Amino acid sequence: MMAYLGELISIGVAFSWTATALLSEFGSKRLGNLTLNVLRMALALLFSMVMFWVVMGSPLPAGGTMEAYGWLLLSGLVGYVIGDFCLFQCYIIIGSRYGQLFMTLAPLAAALMAWVSLGQEMTAMSIVAMVVTLAGISISVLGRGEHHKVSLKLPLNGVFYAVGAALCQGIGLVLSKIGMDYYQTAAVPDWLVPFSANFFRCVAGIVGFTVLLYVREGFEPLREALRDRKGMTVATATTIFGPFVGVGFSLMAVQYTSAGIASTLMALTPIIIILPSYWLFGQRITWKAVTGAVISVIGVSLFFLG
Repeated sequence: MMAYLGELISIGVAFSWTATALLSEFGSKRLGNLTLNVLRMALALLFSMVMFWVVMGSPLPAGGTMEAYGWLLLSGLVGYVIGDFCLFQCYIIIGSRYGQLFMTLAPLAAALMAWVSLGQEMTAMSIVAMVVTLAGISISVLGRGEHHKVSLKLPLNGVFYAVGAALCQGIGLVLSKIGMDYYQTAAVPDWLVPFSANFFRCVAGIVGFTVLLYVREGFEPLREALRDRKGMTVATATTIFGPFVGVGFSLMAVQYTSAGIASTLMALTPIIIILPSYWLFGQRITWKAVTGAVISVIGVSLFFLG
């Protein structure tokens, strides 16, 4: 069993992110997109500060440089504020199952961003992986129309939000990598650097979401949410399974197995989420949907295993 510890942890992370997606869909519909994200960012910062206090004796992360802070705050703006806003909005419109399917485009966005900004090579296998991933998504979301041979089975605005979320997650990941490259690791253990980086991303997230919430809706929805016991429970669970446990165990997984295997197993969420979406939200399961999800995950695996 210990010989496959990394693989088991990776599968656990995929289930954790599945729970996050389902809880986020429920929470977004109950509390609202912006209100839920303000609560998630605040709770993620609180959990992080407790962890830093226990590990380092201080509630704030150490070892950063001004360049690191700048890149990480930008990453939080792109990945959390814009990306998670789009992601949670697509959950409301097309559901978490299809939202997670479109998130398989994130490695494509990260590869393109790394090619443009970091000069990383785009291999032939990366291009094949992009084509396979896009083919899988197309099989799931396209069908025969009344007046056209092919039509989109989902609301177009939901698809735009889903694609936007995937692009922002991929770009935000590369910006995070740039920021962590500026981090001075002598002051903190190596394993704590990604958590420190995520802290600053959450700072950008809570500032951005709070401003958006105030401009669009005011603070009354937030006050109502704080009195909603079920809503607060969902927000807390979403934070624990997502940016806290999900991030922590994804880092642990690559310590016990190769990054390629871990990344592929953690990308199983679009397949795992199919049955829970049927049980919880009554989303119909079709062979096309299952086949498309499987092909998309194969496409993701080619990015890491090719």
